[in-house]
Amino acid sequence: MGHNRRFRWPVSLAAAVLAMTAVACQPSPGGQIDSVLWYCQPAAHWVEALPLGNGRLGAMVFGRTLDERIALNEQTLWTGGPYDSNGEGGAASLPEIRRLVFDGKHKEAEALFEKTMMGRAWEQAQYQPLGDLQLLFPGHAFPTAYRRSLDLDQAIATTTYRLGSIQYQREIFVSPVDQVIVVRISADRPGQVSLSATLRGRTNSKADEEERGDDAGTQGASTIGSEGLDVVLRGRVAPWKLSADRLRYEARLRAVVEGGTVALDNAREHDALRIHQADAVTLFVAAATSFRTFDDISDDPGTRVRETLAAAARQPYSRLRDTHLEEHRRLYRRVSLTLGTKGVPDVPTNERFGLFAKGQDEGLVALYFQFARYLLIGSSRPGSQPANLQGLWNADMNPAWGSKYTSNINLEMNYWPAEVANLSECHEPLFGLVADLARTGARTARLNFGANGWVLGHNTDIWRATAPIHGAYWGAWHAGGAWLATHLWEHYQFTQDRAFLARAYPLMKGAAEFFLDTLVKHPKHGWLVTCPSSSPENGPGGDPAWKKYPDGRYDKPVGICAGPTIDLQILRELFDQCALAAETLGRDPEFRARARQAREGLAPMQIGRLGQLQEWLEDLDSPDDHHRHVSHLWGVYPGSLISPRTTPALANAARQSLRLRGDAGTGWSMAWKINLWARLLDGERAHALLRNQLGLADSVNIDTARGGTYPNLMDAHPPFQIDGNFGGAAGIAEMLLQSHGGEIALLPALPKAWGTGRFEGLVARGAVVVDAEWRGGRLVRTVLRPRVDASPRLRPPAGQLVAAVLQERTPVPFTRLSGGVVRLSLRAGATYEVLFD
Repeated sequence: MGHNRRFRWPVSLAAAVLAMTAVACQPSPGGQIDSVLWYCQPAAHWVEALPLGNGRLGAMVFGRTLDERIALNEQTLWTGGPYDSNGEGGAASLPEIRRLVFDGKHKEAEALFEKTMMGRAWEQAQYQPLGDLQLLFPGHAFPTAYRRSLDLDQAIATTTYRLGSIQYQREIFVSPVDQVIVVRISADRPGQVSLSATLRGRTNSKADEEERGDDAGTQGASTIGSEGLDVVLRGRVAPWKLSADRLRYEARLRAVVEGGTVALDNAREHDALRIHQADAVTLFVAAATSFRTFDDISDDPGTRVRETLAAAARQPYSRLRDTHLEEHRRLYRRVSLTLGTKGVPDVPTNERFGLFAKGQDEGLVALYFQFARYLLIGSSRPGSQPANLQGLWNADMNPAWGSKYTSNINLEMNYWPAEVANLSECHEPLFGLVADLARTGARTARLNFGANGWVLGHNTDIWRATAPIHGAYWGAWHAGGAWLATHLWEHYQFTQDRAFLARAYPLMKGAAEFFLDTLVKHPKHGWLVTCPSSSPENGPGGDPAWKKYPDGRYDKPVGICAGPTIDLQILRELFDQCALAAETLGRDPEFRARARQAREGLAPMQIGRLGQLQEWLEDLDSPDDHHRHVSHLWGVYPGSLISPRTTPALANAARQSLRLRGDAGTGWSMAWKINLWARLLDGERAHALLRNQLGLADSVNIDTARGGTYPNLMDAHPPFQIDGNFGGAAGIAEMLLQSHGGEIALLPALPKAWGTGRFEGLVARGAVVVDAEWRGGRLVRTVLRPRVDASPRLRPPAGQLVAAVLQERTPVPFTRLSGGVVRLSLRAGATYEVLFD
């Protein structure tokens, strides 16, 4: 990720006061359930609120009793409109830039790169909040028996409390079926529900405008009005430097009451709905923008919102809730995970961090894992945009790093758990992004490199910008598209879906063709290398202090280089994958041969003077470099070029690199290291990093939080970034199940803290669903459910052997190989039970 910047969350004094007064907590009914987050006080900060989402609409629920705030997001609400980020192009200067790099004149090379190859702006568009749903409950300031919760299995946030003898309840969900936010407010006695409800837009503060550094300040002409008994929020997003167009948006609020009355109150600053003495009320919020595609914003948000709202409001609440539950559970219930003892203390979620730190609550790990799956379901569904830096949930008009799609680690990390955690459909929005980038990136490839195929560097936005940004230190790296293309092959590996592979192959081929056209021979070594490039966000010697100038540039050490290790690792795998895909589909024999020949000519991975895996062609790594990026270890994870079993010398060098970098870092950096140590088969080191990841971050002093996890289980970068959640979940799965290298490895990096446990529904490459149960660190049984015919190798934990394989209690033959590994023959749709000595 890019530079750090100061970040401010809005804080409500009323919420802080209420958090102190709501001292009488309602305990969890029937004991703690490990699919529920719950708390004894409302959220005082956004990073304590509870997230809901349906892939497109998002809500953050604070759970206040007097003045409830529900922060709203719509995934296509970005500044500006369609634009072309490319400048005139630097293809003509490319030979000179390469000469300067090879001659060691790196500063001169960076200066020429920034003069000729940068995009027309040093930044890209920014993801925006939609606004807030605000509810005012007169007289509800001092409740008792308070409890707010988020049930991951239901995707419903609930707030309950008592006022005197009356019990109040709110249920909130975002329906993936009916495309509305639903708020149900009820009491256990008739005629007791009275409140006012309205929508509020968001605008930048003066400080935000100054920090943004341009005239994009406000969100435009946002207005609150009414039509009939609907409160309507309309507006246009802030302008963007390179776009004459501005996205339009609309949100509507409607109330359906049971008993009592609802009326429009337009005597206040903003129109509001006033509900008086109802038995219950259901509030509906629908929202849309004029976004159709990345190059078309001609849609009519008003028509879409009115039709969506009308269709939802005609249905009874019970039906809305039931269809929502059915669709959410279709995805969520595919996987279960239990770690440690089944029972966990009946304490609020924020108090469980301390128990986990003492080794008394490994159940928090399982909850954290399922929370990440929940977030992926909520922020990335078929037909939606991909999950951005904050997934779907953003409160700030000037979000850190624009809340963009950062493709030098963060965007890819968002999807690391998608396949193994049995949420393959949630991967689809990323593939749609790749298809769009293949169009826009083809123009950048021609202009900047005179090359075929398509290219993406370290960032893009909803408008699919592909020109370099931020300066040469960041922008010279241009392997982001190649990295994204490897996700297409991963999806095929996990699903064995040949129809998908046929659609994905041209995108993979285009990413490879760009590098086949642009790789050059290093004049000193003769190896094929990328040039110019960089190792993402790092330079030799690490990442010292930096300075931001008024024009948006940064004072950084020189990073431009030829052939950084990450590039060559990604290209090795991409060329292999393209050749295998073409072979599987019976296509392009000449292209296959060209890709394989280029792969063989790439610069090798090297071990340096410190015993480390070199990050650059030359041995430039510093023993004092504790940079958060570990880009040169891509070949360990998410790649599969380096393994303790197949490349032990390189694996040892990777371990040394990790030791030198240290265990500290931002949330996503620690998550990456969890996966790396798991791939290196060190479960104890992976678990130690997971303990750091699950350290409770300070949600009050948000600017000073350094990594860890906020009380609502969201990752503390800081500020909140969702990639740490997704990367952490992928690391947990990697400790339990690995399937690279042509075999399925069971419990390959199991730490002692997880001596007893079970999982159901994880997926291995080859399209095999795996269940496992273990006690005392030893497997008791495993169940395999292949989705296609398969002949995988199965590796049990060290010290265990496969005793029998049963299909419907009937033994089936298997072949023993070396090291306890067995070869199985599996039939699609059958269920196989594996027993162990």
